[in-house]
Amino acid sequence: MRVLVTGGAGVLGQVVTRRLLAEDHEVVSVDIRQLPPTGALATVGDVRDRALVERLVDGADAVVHCAAALPSHRPEEIWATDVNGTEVLLELARRARVGRFVHISSTAVYGLPRDLPTPESNPREVVDPYNRAKIEAELLCERYRERGMCVPVLRPKTFLGPGRLGIFAMLFEWAVEGRNFPLLGGGHVRCQMLDVEDLCDVVMRTLTAPRSTVDDTFNVAATEFGTLRNDFQAVLDAAGHGGRVIQVPGRPVVAALRLLEVLRLSPVYKRLAKKLLHDSYVCTAKARDALNFAPRYSNTASILRTFDWYRENAKSLARRGVGRAHDEIWRQGALRLAKSLF
Repeated sequence: MRVLVTGGAGVLGQVVTRRLLAEDHEVVSVDIRQLPPTGALATVGDVRDRALVERLVDGADAVVHCAAALPSHRPEEIWATDVNGTEVLLELARRARVGRFVHISSTAVYGLPRDLPTPESNPREVVDPYNRAKIEAELLCERYRERGMCVPVLRPKTFLGPGRLGIFAMLFEWAVEGRNFPLLGGGHVRCQMLDVEDLCDVVMRTLTAPRSTVDDTFNVAATEFGTLRNDFQAVLDAAGHGGRVIQVPGRPVVAALRLLEVLRLSPVYKRLAKKLLHDSYVCTAKARDALNFAPRYSNTASILRTFDWYRENAKSLARRGVGRAHDEIWRQGALRLAKSLF
């Protein structure tokens, strides 16, 4: 196949690109950032650029749409990329008669669901600019599916793996420095995550399985997981300095983090802070039955292999500076000052 991968410089985009190339597919990769050398036909550009997208989808058999603005971006940036960009891609892919459009969504579309494990049929609920944009992008996908396109929609939980930094870089940095790590309420909630390699397995199946099987919406997440406290403590134990997870009061700290977010002094956004106080896991039976989804990694195994990668690359990562993508270290802001307390 000839496959267009958007967001090709991101953690998932790079993994998908490497897997496609390893299986002898032709890959066209696009990102607003410089793409690493992989053997793909790489283009630096914006998915909202109609002329560029029209050229990229010409002759493509499939699109894997990974590009997205994250909760760390401003609301207008999120909407422009996650909604307007998705609409441009869908429209021009349909005109070019692209056979399959795999859209990477998020379990964030559920908001803060009370139905656990959360099934795909759970109502989507708007709670913040990021999840609002993700919901609207899914609605676009469903409209184009109704118009005859094959549009598998994948809803992954937060994914980990080599290359992943973002908010996890703070945990890894503090662990390497031998510090304790604070968690709201002590982290006694069950919080399901996902390894990027397991997510890539599902992407590959949606590209190759029969249309009747994949033209649907699927949760994708680890099936072996425990509490957030257990996963974070595993990282502190692996660091070997005796660091411990420290319980901090939930509601007062959430209020403080909300204020710091508004002042752009903390990377912990509102929905994440609230999610840290509630169980969060989804049902993956649909992906298991339709796509033979059987994740290889547990939460703990995935976060530990991400931490191993971080330690092996700590010096080069420190020279990169900070950013807002999943594969960049996020600015800790006021939370960096809190390190002295732990």
